[in-house]
Amino acid sequence: MFCSLFLLLPGGVHAEGPQTAVPNRGALFKLEQGGHTAYLFGTIHVGAADFYPLEPRVMQALQRATVLALEVDPLGDPAKIGIAVREHGLYQRGRGPASAELPAPYRPRLERLLRRYSIADEAVAAMKPWMLASLLTVSEFAAQGYDASLAVDAWLSQQARARKLRVVELESVAGQMALFNRMTMAEQALFLQEGIIAIEDQEQATQAREIANAWRHADAAALDALARKAADDDTFSGRFVQKVLLDGRNPALADNVVKLMAREKNSLVAIGILHLVGTGSVPELLKQRGVAVERIY
Repeated sequence: MFCSLFLLLPGGVHAEGPQTAVPNRGALFKLEQGGHTAYLFGTIHVGAADFYPLEPRVMQALQRATVLALEVDPLGDPAKIGIAVREHGLYQRGRGPASAELPAPYRPRLERLLRRYSIADEAVAAMKPWMLASLLTVSEFAAQGYDASLAVDAWLSQQARARKLRVVELESVAGQMALFNRMTMAEQALFLQEGIIAIEDQEQATQAREIANAWRHADAAALDALARKAADDDTFSGRFVQKVLLDGRNPALADNVVKLMAREKNSLVAIGILHLVGTGSVPELLKQRGVAVERIY
């Protein structure tokens, strides 16, 4: 199963004076069209304190930008996030819990994982299976030392707000959650079932380390390998991630980047790293839309 994941430092980057070398992270592209420039940066939706600060070229792009564009803003309106969760992530009219959707042998296995992560039954009683599976994924990343509260998108959003820089969203929380909620309940149960297996088999832990390490070291070869692994994953969850969360969203993300560049002379765009690698990636689609794309690292 390929996982479905989805701090404030003062001042900016200054050219003068000695600096401690800051390594490259993720992937960075320069985009140009019609005299307008954008930098496209690949993020991950969890983080660690030693990820920051980001390297000078990203910080300088943020400093020059008139807008920061994210898939969704983690620091956006909490009321909208709450509405999206209630509409797409929670059972209605007393149905649930998600464990009732699972084959009987998986129910005690789910209970063991909830105890492992110190998650109370009542905290997840109303969660649909897809949302519970996502919570387990985030919990396993946390067990490996990666914290959703230190996510790269959230850190960039905080930096932008400190600079009074406008933050815009290329998608919406409701739109992202709706993709999961379009699964039938049987499909959601299978999604959760495969998530349980992946955690028990240590596949999720291995994958958390692979993704975080590839991003941490801006390892292009490792990122390409992860893209191939996602494309080759023939589990239900893997096909959902590739076909719906990546292939299904990349064209609209590319279109929205083009629209943003038409409006803004300088911008920084930050979206999940797996959207920037592999066949049908956002950089590939931007080239097809007439954008000059240069990979910096």
